[in-house]
Amino acid sequence: MPPRSAPYRAEAPIVPELAAGALVVRSDSGQLLLLHEAAEERWCFPKGHVDPGESLGVAALREIREETGLSSVTLGEELGEVSYRFYDLKKAVNVHKTTVYFLGYVSDGEVRTEPIFDRFAWTEPAEALQKVRYETDRHVIELARPHLSTRRSATRGR
Repeated sequence: MPPRSAPYRAEAPIVPELAAGALVVRSDSGQLLLLHEAAEERWCFPKGHVDPGESLGVAALREIREETGLSSVTLGEELGEVSYRFYDLKKAVNVHKTTVYFLGYVSDGEVRTEPIFDRFAWTEPAEALQKVRYETDRHVIELARPHLSTRRSATRGR
């Protein structure tokens, strides 16, 4: 599968894009779900476009369902947003993409990825930091870390 994007091209027009996604966390272990996108040869989190009239939370849950098959995810706190630019090869435009990430918690369910993903992995946060390619993804993991350790401590205390 050929790549869908390339580095930003200063001479090309630019369009904004809003996306929502989540770091999906296993409630029992605190592991994070990573998806491997075959065409880009990279690990990432479930995320995608926000449809007109859709809230960020609804978009994040829809994208999780579409990309992973998980339907029992509970959306938690908003972690923050990241922005980046790239050149969309198919549309021949630059994209300035802003993605808002949430924590999403799941206790059961079988992961069934969309065809654009060739595999998935449940990983510890430290391993996820090593697997992801982009600094923006590492930033999101770092934003999640305090919430993960707090939740894990609360779960153990039950």
